[in-house]
Amino acid sequence: MQFIKNQQIRLEITDLNTDGEGIGKVDGFPFFMKDAVPGDVVTATVMRVKKNYGYARMQGLLSPSPYRVVPVCPQHKACGGCQLQTLSYEKQMEFKEKKIANNLCRIGGLSAEEVEKAREPFVGMEEPFHYRNKAQYPVGKDREGKVICGFYAGRTHSIVANTDCSLGAEENGAILRAVMEHMERYQISPYNEATGQGLVRHILIRTGFESRQVMVCLVVNLSSAEWEKYGQERLKTEALVGKLRGLSLDGDCSLTCPEDGEMIQESGKGVPDGFEKGEITRNRPGKICSIAVNLNIRRDNVIMGDECRTLWGSDTIEDRLFIRDVSNEFQRTGDFLTFKISPLSFYQVNPRQTEKLYSIALDYAALTGSETVWDLYCGIGTISLFMARRAGQICGVEVVPQAIEDARTNAALNGITNATFYVGKAEEVLPAFYKEHGNDTSLTHPDVIVVDPPRKGCDSACLDTMLQMQPDRIVYVSCDSATLARDVRYLCEGGYELRRWRGVDQFGQTVHVETVVLMSRIDTQ
Repeated sequence: MQFIKNQQIRLEITDLNTDGEGIGKVDGFPFFMKDAVPGDVVTATVMRVKKNYGYARMQGLLSPSPYRVVPVCPQHKACGGCQLQTLSYEKQMEFKEKKIANNLCRIGGLSAEEVEKAREPFVGMEEPFHYRNKAQYPVGKDREGKVICGFYAGRTHSIVANTDCSLGAEENGAILRAVMEHMERYQISPYNEATGQGLVRHILIRTGFESRQVMVCLVVNLSSAEWEKYGQERLKTEALVGKLRGLSLDGDCSLTCPEDGEMIQESGKGVPDGFEKGEITRNRPGKICSIAVNLNIRRDNVIMGDECRTLWGSDTIEDRLFIRDVSNEFQRTGDFLTFKISPLSFYQVNPRQTEKLYSIALDYAALTGSETVWDLYCGIGTISLFMARRAGQICGVEVVPQAIEDARTNAALNGITNATFYVGKAEEVLPAFYKEHGNDTSLTHPDVIVVDPPRKGCDSACLDTMLQMQPDRIVYVSCDSATLARDVRYLCEGGYELRRWRGVDQFGQTVHVETVVLMSRIDTQ
């Protein structure tokens, strides 16, 4: 059967593709369609037809799936950030676990029996909304010339106005509205991508879910010299700071935030005052403790520039991550880490699930207190510090110099002295280190290597060096199960075996999923 654009068809949705689009077939020919869930029967319009598949747009819902739910966010379809919000959360978890398993089989070259034998229960979220501790909102104007902020519609740079994202922290809406009111009052123009003119590009908000400290940072279209010359006058910073400091978020920080913005430093083991083990503290209101600007005059898609200026309060906020007992339903232990977070810091956006994710990695590492561990792509050292108190020596590698500075700061903040951090690409640092220290087997043949690479996975040179170093165990934390599976196959061909894997829902309502994998050297089993 031949299909043409704008043709009306009837589809029964039987599955989802990896992007979360519904899949339905007409005479065996598959169509992909957004906002459709398995079990839906729909009428649709053909949008595009390729050789072996097509795309369609839903026109009517003839029979809703039993797994279909009413979306929480009224903007979910226009925004496109929550691809799975119309699917029940139980089915979202099933979809993500199936996605990982399929990739391990199809791309990783493992049998279904091998994958199933190594599989451990999927880790879902207690509350799959309002879990993000960081949000970056582009700023623009609507057709009437009014200042708006929100999110870019999928695959566009058209802003969908939304100050109440269902994934962001509850405090965000009040802050965004306050900034937009300030811009309207003082006629401060938002940035225009087409012309490169305008002042305010993005509004960044970071929230410490444990500390309840909140950071507000405006990304402005000014150079360092322009900021020093007239930036504060153009942004009306005195009025902005006054407005934000007077904003009621109905509460205070658990870590003291005095009027001069200095932070009280707290670190160490044990449950902090005012906290019970396992307590969900996110519902306590936050307080703005840092107000800053970031300078960015680039004409590209990079959101943040390299320079920040603090307008009021501290240069950073703090938050804590607790180590959890994997064998006891992820109950919090008394062991926690404190992190300093700047506008430019990388810090996992879902702290509740991050605690579980990294606690699984720690469990897979099976540390007894004497091991040497290499943590590649270490970022600000979160995994390194999770493992440091249970290992003999930690070596972390990260290409971003600022991240390594943060890692060293966080190590000192937590009293950790057995962690050493190196700046550079893992695929360059490791070969050079191996060449220099080849005779010291405690360093060049570590007990455990941990990798948490970007979405593209590990570089082949990094994988080759890992195989050369021959660790007993490799713990691979991945945000993309396709590149994970590709690298698992490479490591299996190099003498390792998949022993355990577990999916973690770090990004509820979206198609993204984290995975932790344990691989062991075959000759050590």
